[in-house]
Amino acid sequence: MKTSLGPLQYCWEKQKVTAFYDQVATSNIPLIYLGETVCSRRRQLKFSDYLAIAQMLRDSGKQVVLSTLALLEAPSEYTELQKHVDNGEFIIEANDMGAVQAAKERKLPFVCGATMNNYNLATLTKLHQWGMQRFVMPIELSKDWLTKVMQSEKPLAFEVEVFGHGYLPLAHSARCFTARQQGLQKDDCQIVCLANPKGLLTQTMDNQPLLRLNGIQTQSASLIDLSSEVEVMKSMGVNYFRVSPNSLKSIEIAENILQQPDKNNSLSCNGYWHHDSGFAHIQSQ
Repeated sequence: MKTSLGPLQYCWEKQKVTAFYDQVATSNIPLIYLGETVCSRRRQLKFSDYLAIAQMLRDSGKQVVLSTLALLEAPSEYTELQKHVDNGEFIIEANDMGAVQAAKERKLPFVCGATMNNYNLATLTKLHQWGMQRFVMPIELSKDWLTKVMQSEKPLAFEVEVFGHGYLPLAHSARCFTARQQGLQKDDCQIVCLANPKGLLTQTMDNQPLLRLNGIQTQSASLIDLSSEVEVMKSMGVNYFRVSPNSLKSIEIAENILQQPDKNNSLSCNGYWHHDSGFAHIQSQ
């Protein structure tokens, strides 16, 4: 099993993003996902900027995948998606069925992201027939579910990746709650996401962390941290352990997490993996 670094889910200034991936280039992380997956209004980096970063990472010895939006809402976004699919150098991570269709039409290989509703082996087999090379297990599924899938057919014809560390992408909405809480309309949001580089933490009336707002995306308030499950995943035959970045510290975590747990993570929310509620598995490390 190897480590992967998922796409950056947050809205950062271009200079910060560039500095982040310059450091990624010198790391030992073999697989990098790159691109905007949350909101098309985040225009700090254009497709040409992401492509230049992808080429730089490839030249440093990384395998690079270009990630696509999880929610397509306008024809212009599908036009932008086609640029990703037609890049001619890198495969895509399809986070929406529109991306799957675009890759299928061109007979191009692709990766299925965690936001795709892949809930059984029949679906995965069909997607593989269409060109899927790897799938990232949906975050709401469990170790038991994955074990059954991986034991149903040996060996699987495609690779398996697990979202193992980071804030969980729970939902995407056509509305932007991040803008709304500032009294702004989505079409005139003034890119307020820039003020929240790890999303905006929401709490219950008892001041307990509940969710994290990230533009149109809703995330978990606590990190998932499955580093204690690394040996279990290896025995199952999982190919990649994904770290979803939220800061420069994520690079170091991704470099070391297969050998040692994230000791800087005081709380982890691992309920889905154990087929349980998240709060039941908020564990003190």
